Amino acid sequence: MTQRPPIASGVPEDRPASVPESHPLVERYLEHVRVEKRLASRTVELYALDLHKLEANARQAGVALTEVHSTHMRRWVAQMHGAGRSGRGIALILSGWRGFYAWLGREGLVPANPVQDVRSPKVAKPLPKALSVDEAVQLASYQSDDEDDPHLEARDQCITELLYGCGLRIGELVGLDVRASAQARGWVDMDAAEAHVLGKGSKRRSVPVGRQALQALHAWLALRGDWAGEGAAAEGAAGQALFISQRGARLTPQHIRLRLKRRSLKAGLATPVHPHMLRHSFASHVLQSSGDLRAVQELLGHANITTTQVYTRLDFQHLAKVYDAAHPRATSAGVASRAVPLPATAPAPAVVKVKSKP
Repeated sequence: MTQRPPIASGVPEDRPASVPESHPLVERYLEHVRVEKRLASRTVELYALDLHKLEANARQAGVALTEVHSTHMRRWVAQMHGAGRSGRGIALILSGWRGFYAWLGREGLVPANPVQDVRSPKVAKPLPKALSVDEAVQLASYQSDDEDDPHLEARDQCITELLYGCGLRIGELVGLDVRASAQARGWVDMDAAEAHVLGKGSKRRSVPVGRQALQALHAWLALRGDWAGEGAAAEGAAGQALFISQRGARLTPQHIRLRLKRRSLKAGLATPVHPHMLRHSFASHVLQSSGDLRAVQELLGHANITTTQVYTRLDFQHLAKVYDAAHPRATSAGVASRAVPLPATAPAPAVVKVKSKP
């Protein structure tokens, strides 16, 4: 089953805010992906919403879930497309349905998967948005001169450095604790200069932490204690959180998104920055400097290298800009429309070499 990519924020188009009671087979499947596949709770919720739509379609067609045929699927795809749902949205729904029927097949409840050969309308895959090296350095180096509380500045600076310097997902970042423990989802080993995180599918990985990020972490930890003892939220697991609010509570992903957006605009960037954009920037810049796709895969924690290969398109885009700016024949009609001015100076990011697995 293809795992659904993370949703940036909010509820996807045309989806209800809550999930109604489901068919017993759907409930069994959701329990399967929740317990055995160990998918994130948000991912399970989205599968539940998609399968509820499948149930509604089957009821309207007068067929049981186990009697659905590929002709039904193609008709429903056409209906969704006609209603204005995007090709990407349809592909995600079909992915959930395909996984459900694959499970029914393994349970011996259907003779064949009716979604197996059904495809969504083709849609162009957009490149992930990444900052240039200059923009990333500008954001990471930004020091606020109007921040009322130095604690906020130190914390937000550290968050920015870890997101860009380590390529962490937002969920991995908020899960970091101040120290290693049996309950910790993640932590930073300051002596070894490594971050240990719990990624997708509950898979652990370790990533190097650069010098600038370590300096920012030291600065934040020197001030964190002023907030850590405030309020009831400081007790228990919340009190171990690396990134906390003034009340001592673990920061939420939404809080970090808002703070990063605010920081990027104050730093003078033209585009508001979100956490995953820094992850994309990390991957693109490491690939530009090293050319080692396998190392980038390991650093990002991608299970399949095809997921990482999108950054080769970003890397080509960078090379094309260099060519357009430097080659004497680059002003021909064939590439004139592609040429864009390069930053005056763009220091290459420091790359920590990672040994690829054989």
